[in-house]
Amino acid sequence: MLDTKDLEKTLWATADKLRNNMDAAEYKHVVLGLIFLKYISDAFDELFLKLKGDPLSDPEDKDEYLAENVFFVPPTARWQYLQHERAKLPSIGKDIDDAMEAIEKENPNLKGVLPKDYARPALDKKRLGELVDMIGNVGFNQKGHSSKDLLGRVYEYFLGMFADAEGKRGGQFYTPASIVKLLVEMLEPYTGRIYDGCCGSGGMFVQSEKFLEAHGGRIGDIAVYGQESNPTTYKLCKMNLAIRGIDAKIELGDSFHADKHKDLKVDYILANPPFNISDWGGESLQDSHLWRYGIPPVGNANYAWLQLFINKLNPSGTAGIVLANGSMTTNSGNEGEIRKSMIQEGVVDCMVALPTQLFFNTQIPACLWFLARNRKNHKFRDRSNEILFIDARKLGTMINRKNKVLTDDDIAKISNAYHSWRNKDGKYEDVAGFCKAATIADVEANNFVLTPGRYVGTEEVEDDGIPFEEKVNAIAAELNEQFEKSNELQIKIKENLLRVGIKI
Repeated sequence: MLDTKDLEKTLWATADKLRNNMDAAEYKHVVLGLIFLKYISDAFDELFLKLKGDPLSDPEDKDEYLAENVFFVPPTARWQYLQHERAKLPSIGKDIDDAMEAIEKENPNLKGVLPKDYARPALDKKRLGELVDMIGNVGFNQKGHSSKDLLGRVYEYFLGMFADAEGKRGGQFYTPASIVKLLVEMLEPYTGRIYDGCCGSGGMFVQSEKFLEAHGGRIGDIAVYGQESNPTTYKLCKMNLAIRGIDAKIELGDSFHADKHKDLKVDYILANPPFNISDWGGESLQDSHLWRYGIPPVGNANYAWLQLFINKLNPSGTAGIVLANGSMTTNSGNEGEIRKSMIQEGVVDCMVALPTQLFFNTQIPACLWFLARNRKNHKFRDRSNEILFIDARKLGTMINRKNKVLTDDDIAKISNAYHSWRNKDGKYEDVAGFCKAATIADVEANNFVLTPGRYVGTEEVEDDGIPFEEKVNAIAAELNEQFEKSNELQIKIKENLLRVGIKI
């Protein structure tokens, strides 16, 4: 019998084989839509059988499912019907589209979310039927796991694998799971409101739910709010959270120009905004109320994101944000002054330098910013005159030739250092080469630069954010140009020597 990890890998290998020549970005919606359909159908079937055994209940009464927070699935949209009666027919694409339409009609909160393009001629119907059969077997004979739980795991695994397959485009909807887990472990969102203004496929919220489960909490203790500007990614997020049973207020739109949670104040923010984005429309937001620490440059949104998130925090709120390394040192376009102002006002709590190769979509080195509105908070010790610096660049384990992950031990090492420094009863000690509690005066003496290597005692190599491959290509091009000039020069020298009777 396959264990869960082997099952995930086997399913992915089979699904990827069925992809044939279809682009991963397109195929993603085909597969994830079917996994979602199977998930809600299994949840429906479970309650259906329970109601069927109760003489006082009607298993076809939609209200029975509404009362149990289960999606009602009409007969022609149920997985058993699609797999056993329709999968081998050439009409399977239209049957699935009709099923998605029927589910949206019965469940208004899914309206406009589900993919409905399975009937298109370009989609091989024989392979689609095989995919239905493959997904139909998820959960059977897996001891100790419910079908629904396995489908949630498979959905999450497939999100990561599609991000890897898509490369740069895939990273727009997916933050690597180990980074999300680190953010959640450090912030410890036990209760209150959680927000992500660029929520992608919802990984931050899923990991928050897992954190609560692992620590004996209840998902009902947190309220989830998010916004996503990409319509297709927004749909992925809605499906991902629905599979997890997370009741979230996710809105579609640009958080800078069409903030759907304008007056929201939250306890926690977990976010991975797109790195160094230049086309964020900053020129039309020069007088925004968000810019408490200074107007960010129109050519880079990093400090716009930081200030947007600070604005969303309640008086005791905390945030964990993934940004490119350049954000820790930049002095261009007023960014240095904004950073200085944030440090002097005491909102920067902790900085973590991450290992390279953690992301599927970029080789740009990244860091974590931890912000806190009240660093004299009575729940923790007064750390208003300090910033904790953690250099985690040497951590991480390669999982293939191009990507690393942070292991559970790595995550524990980083988060324990933060908690022991932050908490009143913590027994924090600086560790040379890894962590350092620096005073604000120390940071000022370093011109308000926030790279951990500057403080923990290791030599810091400044990074310009240009991927290694691009640097190598640029050097190669420059060398090639110099070789050509050298050849031209040699020819001219020979010609000149020949004029005076010297032949080489």
